[in-house]
Formats: sequence, structure tokens, C-alpha cells
Amino acid sequence: MIRLDGVSKRYPDGTVAVHELTMDVRPGELVVLVGPSGCGKTTTMKMVNRLVEPTGGRIFVDGVDVTHADPVKLRRGIGYVIQNVGLFPHRSIEENIAVVPELTGWPKARRRERARELMTVVGLEPDTYANRYPHELSGGQRQRVGVARALAADPPVLLMDEPFSAVDPVVRAQLQDEFLRLQEDVRKTILFVTHDIEEAVRLGDRIAVFAQGGKLEQFDTPAAILGAPATPFVADFVGFDRGLKQLSVTPVTKNDLEHPPVVRADQSLADVGASLGVSNWAVVLDASGGLAGWIGKDMVPGTGTVADRARRMDAWVQLDDSLKIAFAEMLQWNAGWIAVLDADDRYLGVLTPSTLHAALRRAVEAESQSIAPSEVELVTITDS
Repeated sequence: MIRLDGVSKRYPDGTVAVHELTMDVRPGELVVLVGPSGCGKTTTMKMVNRLVEPTGGRIFVDGVDVTHADPVKLRRGIGYVIQNVGLFPHRSIEENIAVVPELTGWPKARRRERARELMTVVGLEPDTYANRYPHELSGGQRQRVGVARALAADPPVLLMDEPFSAVDPVVRAQLQDEFLRLQEDVRKTILFVTHDIEEAVRLGDRIAVFAQGGKLEQFDTPAAILGAPATPFVADFVGFDRGLKQLSVTPVTKNDLEHPPVVRADQSLADVGASLGVSNWAVVLDASGGLAGWIGKDMVPGTGTVADRARRMDAWVQLDDSLKIAFAEMLQWNAGWIAVLDADDRYLGVLTPSTLHAALRRAVEAESQSIAPSEVELVTITDS
């Protein structure tokens, strides 16, 4: 969808902002440009919609060389979201969202319908916010309006220049969550600029790491960049704690699970002893295979059913959730294990601190060796 072929930007004083950059962004892909200040990532993005003119190379959008296109017409066909939004202060929220459709000649009724539809999509109730003005909204709400405005004319390509960096960390995380949800629905081709490697890892399908002078150091998946940095610069930029960052891009899989004893909620306590064996506890399931809680060996003596003694289990994640989510659940509930459920909330097994650590080690080793995690053999030092 977007292809940069030997693209350069050199200023009259000889400063090189981007050096012979070649990269591609596939249809429906979210590619994050990341790097230190002044490395050319924003310049690269602005050359795609000709806000900055390249001095060399060619840029293709959907197969068309945009370096020879009408820049005004080009920009109307590309969504653009910036850090401070840039809403028109004397226009209502509905009118701000409808700016590009208005410029391209959409009828008023259609513009209004599209604006209100997108307000709903980004989590702003139209009846509440349509007639408000930008100064009446919070920073996070204004940023949502900026995203809606960029999507208004249904552009195939979206450019986003540090769109969430001007809000506090809590709102930023919420906006990132909403944006990921939105991207699942709309599947736009997106170039996203940030200086924050954690944001890049969380959002990007692939990440392009830039060094000074617009030099592309590595262009790969978040897991590959964290697990196998291509250069010392990339390793330094992603940080010495890149193993921890990898938690957020490593999913929980069935291979990571342990399988302690399982008992049914309707089972009699008299029968539980044999089920426990040498284990001090068991997972309790309901009749449909869902998680009902847990029961300890010291809770078994007596009469009645397991349901009478079982304790609620609040620490759980779903299969394919990230190890970061699993680790956070362990910490939140001070749990020595957490249950793992499938998409239908059926119990699959448990994740423990040791199996979580092993899963992370496998992911890092797999990326460094370019093999599947299941092929990694872990060597553990044990006391003799």
C-alpha cells in the first residue's frame, strides 16, 4: 500500500534528515516509526503526504507515485492525526470531523451522518458531544475527535504523528486500547510515529527503528526487534530491559501451561482425596468446564460437596493474552498460579511464575535463533 524507494531528504545546508530509505507498508498494516529526536521519522511520514518534499527517490501509495501528484488532492485522500490535534476552535465537534468530506463535496446530510457515526466509533456519544466545541473537551476526548476526523472520508492510509503523547499516562493507555480496537475493525494502512519504544511494541505490526540521519537500523516485528536487535544501536535504543518488554508481545500458549489436579464443583468431598494425590490443592471446575475456583487439601475433611468449600479464583487470563497481562494478574492477586481459559471461558491449565519465565526465555531464544519457540531447548541450572 505504501512503498518508499530510495527516499532521501537533504536540506540546503547539507543536513541529511533521511538517507536513501527503502521500506514498505502492507495493506491493513500498522507500521511504527521509532527513534530518538531528530532521526527523521516525522520527516519520513510527512513526505508520504508531501508536507515535506523529498529530494530523492520515489513514494508510492496504492501503486501511484505520489511525488508527481497534486499535493492538495493527495492530502485529502490520506488521514492525518497530529500530537495536538489541531481542531478548529470555532467549529463544533461534528463540524470538525466533517471538514474533509465538506472539502470534497459531500452533501450536508451525509457529512452529518458520517460525523455522528465516527463519534460513536471513537467512544463519544453524538447527542452529548456533537454540538460542543474543542475547548469543552478533555485532552483525551479531543484526541479521539482528531482520529475521527482523519477517518471521516474513509481514507485507505492514515498517518499519525505522536498522537497520544500530549495526554497523561492513564489516558494514553486508554487511547491506545481504543485505537487497537478500532484498527481491528477498520484495518487501515497506518504509519505511526512515536519516540516511545513501549508504545511502538504495543501498537505496531512491524517497527522501523531509525538512527540519526534517517538511517533505517532495523525493520521487523516487535518480537524480533526485542528478541534479536540487528545492531548495537537498536539494542541500546530498546533498552537493557528488552526481555521485560518482550512480555507484552509474547502470548500465553498451551505449551506454557501446567496441569494440576482438577475436581468438579458437584463432587463429594469424600472423593476428593484420591483426586488430589500428592498435590496440596486442585482446580475446581463447574459442569460446563468453566473455572469455579480452587480447593486446598486442608479444606477437604468433612461432608458435603466441593462447592461448599471451594474458594473463588480471581486470577485468570485467556489463551493468547500476553505474558505481561499474566504477570500483572499474578502481582495484583499475589497469586502463585493463575488459570488460563479459552475463548469460551473453558479451563485449559495454569500458568505459574516458573512457566511464565520459561515462556519468556523461549521467546527470546527463538527470536535470536530464528526458530519457533517450541523448538527451543532450555537449559536450567539446578543445585546438585
